[in-house]
Amino acid sequence: MPTDVLVAQDLSCVGQVSMSVALPLLGAAGLRPTVLPTALLSTHTGGFGANTYFDLSSEIEKIIAHWHSLNFNFSAVYLGYLGQKPLETLLQHFDMLVTPQSFNLIDPVMGDNGHLYHGFDSNYIDGMRKLISKAQLITPNVTEAALLLGKTTSFKQTLTLHEAQALLQELAQGFNKQQIILTGVHLTNGKIAVLGYDKISREIWNQQQDKIPGNYFGTGDIFASVLFIMLLKGSTIRMAVKTAMEFVSNSIQSTLETPSFDARYGVNYAPHLPQLLKKIIHIQRGT
Repeated sequence: MPTDVLVAQDLSCVGQVSMSVALPLLGAAGLRPTVLPTALLSTHTGGFGANTYFDLSSEIEKIIAHWHSLNFNFSAVYLGYLGQKPLETLLQHFDMLVTPQSFNLIDPVMGDNGHLYHGFDSNYIDGMRKLISKAQLITPNVTEAALLLGKTTSFKQTLTLHEAQALLQELAQGFNKQQIILTGVHLTNGKIAVLGYDKISREIWNQQQDKIPGNYFGTGDIFASVLFIMLLKGSTIRMAVKTAMEFVSNSIQSTLETPSFDARYGVNYAPHLPQLLKKIIHIQRGT
């Protein structure tokens, strides 16, 4: 099992999103995360007003060069929110960070709710298409899947299960990935689903749960982090997805039960870490 893992995404000084949730989760799970911050933000971009944004792409080149001089590389890599220049930098230097056997999970964070995130453009989408060619597993949401496929206008956000399966099938045909996870699928039956595709079996499967009303920042980052952890610990991908979905759902419920909670700061996942660690122990013991 790999323990030396690389996490590359932005760091928000306020709000449990991106690196702020990935790092403690991976550390608690017994991994040894190395971090590559892509940008420094005063707050995340949801609800705190005009945040500051400091691009770290020039520093990324220096960091990678230093690591290369030390013969550092990583057996597992998790990429999340990058930014325009950091994406270009990582495209140029990604192969210096990995081995041919590395497991690379790329969450192509660039949009949601039918819209590309502020500051991104068609060049960013093109760059992400190139970057995900280096991943064994990608985890786009519905908006990101549509953008990767060139569906830049009027694509639906609430889907029937058949429509979601067709979208995932189109992704599988367009991108030669071992596995694809389509996240945060809002179904017309009122459920929220995650769909999976396996290249070997060509099977498309899904897991559904009740939708909790509201918008909760950082839940996609938590889902991808727990998924990454479970896969590195030896879980099947279906069990990893189920565990990640339950962890996110339970974290939201704990947040809603907190008096005077402010969703801008992220969800309360800490009470559910012991149960996650128990599941990891069971996997490692084969029980």
